[in-house]
Amino acid sequence: MTYSLSSNGPKEACGVFGICAPGVEVARTTFFGIYAQQHRGQESAGIASTDGVRAYVHRGMGLVTHAFQEEAIAGLRGHMAIGHVRYSTTGASELRNAQPYLIETLHGPLGIGHNGNLTNATALRQALLRRGVGLSTSSDSEVILQMLAQPLDLDELHQPRWPERIERFMDKAQGAYSLVILTREAVYAVRDPNGFRPLCLGALEVDGEHAGYVVASESCALATVNARFIREIEPGEIVRIDTDGITSWKHTQTPPMSLCIFEFVYFARPDSVINNQSIHRVRQRLGEILAEESPADADIVIGVPDSAVPSALGYARQSGLTLSEGLIKNRYIGRTFIQPSDRLRKDRARLKYNPLEANLRGKRVVLIDDSIVRGNTAGPLVQLLRDSGATEVHFRVASSPVRHPCFMGVDMGTHEELIAHRKDLENIRKHIGADSLAYLSLEGMMRAVTEHQGGRSSHCNACFSGKYPIDVTQNTQDDPPKMAFEGISGT
Repeated sequence: MTYSLSSNGPKEACGVFGICAPGVEVARTTFFGIYAQQHRGQESAGIASTDGVRAYVHRGMGLVTHAFQEEAIAGLRGHMAIGHVRYSTTGASELRNAQPYLIETLHGPLGIGHNGNLTNATALRQALLRRGVGLSTSSDSEVILQMLAQPLDLDELHQPRWPERIERFMDKAQGAYSLVILTREAVYAVRDPNGFRPLCLGALEVDGEHAGYVVASESCALATVNARFIREIEPGEIVRIDTDGITSWKHTQTPPMSLCIFEFVYFARPDSVINNQSIHRVRQRLGEILAEESPADADIVIGVPDSAVPSALGYARQSGLTLSEGLIKNRYIGRTFIQPSDRLRKDRARLKYNPLEANLRGKRVVLIDDSIVRGNTAGPLVQLLRDSGATEVHFRVASSPVRHPCFMGVDMGTHEELIAHRKDLENIRKHIGADSLAYLSLEGMMRAVTEHQGGRSSHCNACFSGKYPIDVTQNTQDDPPKMAFEGISGT
């Protein structure tokens, strides 16, 4: 059993990476591509590659550096590869649930890495089972893999039509998916019509020369592998990358884009650019608007490392208060396979953060965090500052209250688990023990994220507003699949 010290915050499902680059060590490049996206998933990591004849795969539990050693990279031969880092949202943490998934088909290997969640996964699963397709997990990612593996007609006994299979899947699937797909001939990148999850395209350069193309969940991965950002893959778009270059097309008419706003609030790395916006700059704006809406009579501003630090910078700049460091994060304890004792588990804030008492003692502190989801972390942080000599702690949240669950691939809990659904502002303040508490308004949050777009909203904020861009009633009504063995729901 694993234990996550970050289990009370929202968790993204995963990060994906794909590459086609003849003459390049694609497995090594993919390793660094998923390493750069480690923040998107710390539970398992994997890479699948192909030389056009055979496919190779290695998957392991834990961080990328734990899952891969030099001999594993050396065994992943070929000129094309896909990679994946993962969090599970529910269920068991097991190697068989790690991605990429890879199977052998009549026309060679087929592998996928998936970021997101299908809201009609149960119906799609049942359709596969009725056709006699065996499934080994309850993961919607395996459902996608098997849907792609199904031939369109008897003509495909001679030549697979992968683009048409992908289009057929898109016609039937509902919900969030950014996919990297590996076949014998090409790497495909696919983004759902709503664009819930990010996906971008880059050109790889080696010694100043063009060497191939890569795709990744975030642009920070492109910079790590020395790839030039080309553009974001559009909602509803299919991109094929092979030795001849790039082919892309839009398969479906797309509704207004619904990119997850939590990418800007929390998930994405601050040095990434998503939807033509700097994540770091948006987070500063969240803090600036928060200071306008909810000032505090205090001495210093500190941010909860790491995602809230840019918002703390913005809050301090707008308010005129001094920005200071008050918490030092232990960067090696985000996910551990060693179970803490009951005593340490109850005081997990001290495992994850060390206070700087010299900066806190005798100070009235504004503590900035990116969100409060279940409310289990905020209270221990407030107490940690008080124990370190802070005379007052004013808690400010650089996003709106999370009152509704997510059905598009984020572990946001049920209504009953979300503290802002169960308690009003004053009772949340009492629960966490702060002297004052304020959230950024929904209007302020949307203003920060959309200013660069002329105020036009292209984001899903359902976990804040309760307004879902797609029908989620099937997701809430379906029973989870009944398995004769332990599996995992969603990836």
